[in-house]
Amino acid sequence: MLLILIWSVAGLGVAKIVFGWSKSFPLSLVMLFLTGALDNISVVIRHTLVQLQTPNEMRGRVSAVNTLFIGESNELGGYESGEVAAWFKRPGDPMFGPMLSVISGIGTLLVVAGIAAVWPQLQWYERGPLSAMKS
Repeated sequence: MLLILIWSVAGLGVAKIVFGWSKSFPLSLVMLFLTGALDNISVVIRHTLVQLQTPNEMRGRVSAVNTLFIGESNELGGYESGEVAAWFKRPGDPMFGPMLSVISGIGTLLVVAGIAAVWPQLQWYERGPLSAMKS
């Protein structure tokens, strides 16, 4: 399950980069579809892991903190994207800043690669209730 999570987040980063470079409407539309689908996969896996791996007595608090962090990360990500777009605007090319902001999804790939490199054991994580699901 965690391997699927890693690949879905990496795919999300790639789809954002392709969307940022795309000059084709159909390709851009497909990439937007993929970003939504891959993000949905990662959200479902993350919420499932929180529910399955959290002890019963802590589930409400952990879910509240998880929701807070997810909500705030979306807001901070939007702010960061706007700042990158404004910072790199060019007088003769008004689309350069926004395009660079979208392409900065390369950071997503760097985070995924870093997590996979630092914690390779996540690929085979089977502790707790998830190990019972395999049978």
